[in-house]
Amino acid sequence: QVLLVESGGGLVQAGDSLRLSCAASGRTFSSYAMGWFRQAPGKEREFVAAVSWSGGVTYYADSVKGRFTVSRDNAKNTVQLQMNSLNPEDTAVYYCAATIKGWGTIDYWGQGTQVTVSS
Repeated sequence: QVLLVESGGGLVQAGDSLRLSCAASGRTFSSYAMGWFRQAPGKEREFVAAVSWSGGVTYYADSVKGRFTVSRDNAKNTVQLQMNSLNPEDTAVYYCAATIKGWGTIDYWGQGTQVTVSS
Protein backbone atom coordinates (compact mmCIF):
# COMPACT_ATOMS: atom_id res chain seq x y z
CA GLN A 1 0.00 0.00 0.00
CA VAL A 2 1.26 3.47 -0.93
CA LEU A 3 -0.29 6.67 0.37
CA LEU A 4 0.34 9.80 -1.71
CA VAL A 5 -0.07 13.29 -0.26
CA GLU A 6 0.37 16.37 -2.44
CA SER A 7 1.29 19.84 -1.26
CA GLY A 8 2.42 23.17 -2.67
CA GLY A 9 -0.63 24.31 -4.59
CA GLY A 10 -1.96 27.82 -4.38
CA LEU A 11 -3.03 31.00 -6.15
CA VAL A 12 -0.43 32.71 -8.32
CA GLN A 13 -0.31 35.21 -11.16
CA ALA A 14 0.49 34.44 -14.76
CA GLY A 15 4.22 34.11 -15.24
CA ASP A 16 4.86 32.96 -11.68
CA SER A 17 6.28 29.65 -10.53
CA LEU A 18 5.09 26.97 -8.12
CA ARG A 19 6.65 23.79 -6.85
CA LEU A 20 4.39 20.87 -6.05
CA SER A 21 5.52 18.03 -3.88
CA CYS A 22 4.14 14.56 -3.36
CA ALA A 23 5.12 12.59 -0.28
CA ALA A 24 4.70 8.83 -0.43
CA SER A 25 4.45 6.34 2.37
CA GLY A 26 5.63 2.77 2.08
CA ARG A 27 8.96 1.09 1.64
CA THR A 28 8.38 0.25 -2.04
CA PHE A 29 8.30 3.82 -3.35
CA SER A 30 11.33 3.31 -5.57
CA SER A 31 9.54 0.46 -7.36
CA TYR A 32 6.96 2.82 -8.83
CA ALA A 33 7.06 5.19 -11.72
CA MET A 34 5.57 8.46 -10.51
CA GLY A 35 3.54 11.00 -12.37
CA TRP A 36 1.47 14.13 -12.23
CA PHE A 37 -1.97 14.57 -13.75
CA ARG A 38 -4.34 17.50 -13.65
CA GLN A 39 -8.04 18.12 -14.00
CA ALA A 40 -9.52 21.48 -14.85
CA PRO A 41 -13.19 22.27 -14.20
CA GLY A 42 -15.40 20.60 -16.76
CA LYS A 43 -12.51 18.72 -18.34
CA GLU A 44 -11.15 15.22 -18.12
CA ARG A 45 -8.08 14.41 -16.10
CA GLU A 46 -4.97 14.69 -18.26
CA PHE A 47 -1.37 13.60 -18.07
CA VAL A 48 1.18 16.28 -17.17
CA ALA A 49 4.52 14.65 -16.44
CA ALA A 50 6.10 11.41 -15.26
CA VAL A 51 9.41 10.11 -14.01
CA SER A 52 10.75 6.57 -14.08
CA TRP A 53 11.46 4.58 -10.91
CA SER A 54 15.13 5.56 -11.04
CA GLY A 55 14.53 9.17 -11.94
CA GLY A 56 16.55 8.75 -15.08
CA VAL A 57 13.73 9.10 -17.60
CA THR A 58 11.09 11.80 -17.70
CA TYR A 59 8.05 12.44 -19.88
CA TYR A 60 6.00 15.58 -20.41
CA ALA A 61 2.79 16.62 -22.04
CA ASP A 62 3.41 18.95 -24.96
CA SER A 63 1.51 21.71 -23.17
CA VAL A 64 4.03 21.86 -20.32
CA LYS A 65 7.26 20.83 -22.04
CA GLY A 66 9.98 23.40 -21.39
CA ARG A 67 8.07 24.95 -18.48
CA PHE A 68 7.60 22.08 -16.02
CA THR A 69 10.22 19.78 -14.54
CA VAL A 70 9.48 16.53 -12.72
CA SER A 71 11.97 14.94 -10.35
CA ARG A 72 12.07 12.45 -7.50
CA ASP A 73 14.09 11.69 -4.41
CA ASN A 74 13.87 8.01 -3.56
CA ALA A 75 15.73 8.53 -0.30
CA LYS A 76 12.98 10.88 0.88
CA ASN A 77 10.06 9.17 -0.87
CA THR A 78 9.09 12.36 -2.66
CA VAL A 79 8.36 13.50 -6.18
CA GLN A 80 8.29 17.14 -7.22
CA LEU A 81 6.84 19.15 -10.05
CA GLN A 82 8.51 22.49 -10.67
CA MET A 83 6.16 24.68 -12.67
CA ASN A 84 7.47 27.83 -14.30
CA SER A 85 5.90 30.43 -16.56
CA LEU A 86 2.44 29.48 -15.38
CA ASN A 87 -0.55 30.64 -17.35
CA PRO A 88 -4.30 30.56 -16.64
CA GLU A 89 -4.66 27.39 -18.74
CA ASP A 90 -2.60 25.60 -16.09
CA THR A 91 -5.36 26.14 -13.53
CA ALA A 92 -6.48 22.72 -12.29
CA VAL A 93 -6.37 20.25 -9.46
CA TYR A 94 -3.04 18.47 -9.70
CA TYR A 95 -2.80 14.82 -8.72
CA CYS A 96 0.19 12.67 -7.92
CA ALA A 97 0.02 9.08 -9.18
CA ALA A 98 2.03 5.89 -8.94
CA THR A 99 2.25 2.88 -11.22
CA ILE A 100 4.32 -0.26 -11.52
CA LYS A 101 2.97 -1.70 -14.78
CA GLY A 102 2.66 1.50 -16.75
CA TRP A 103 0.31 4.46 -17.09
CA GLY A 104 -2.50 2.38 -18.46
CA THR A 105 -2.85 0.96 -14.95
CA ILE A 106 -2.43 3.50 -12.16
CA ASP A 107 -2.05 1.86 -8.79
CA TYR A 108 -2.39 4.85 -6.49
CA TRP A 109 -3.68 8.43 -6.61
CA GLY A 110 -3.16 11.31 -4.25
CA GLN A 111 -6.02 13.50 -3.10
CA GLY A 112 -5.00 16.44 -5.28
CA THR A 113 -3.86 20.01 -4.74
CA GLN A 114 -5.43 23.09 -6.32
CA VAL A 115 -3.37 25.34 -8.56
CA THR A 116 -5.00 28.57 -9.68
CA VAL A 117 -3.29 30.97 -12.07
CA SER A 118 -4.80 34.41 -12.46
CA SER A 119 -4.27 36.54 -15.55
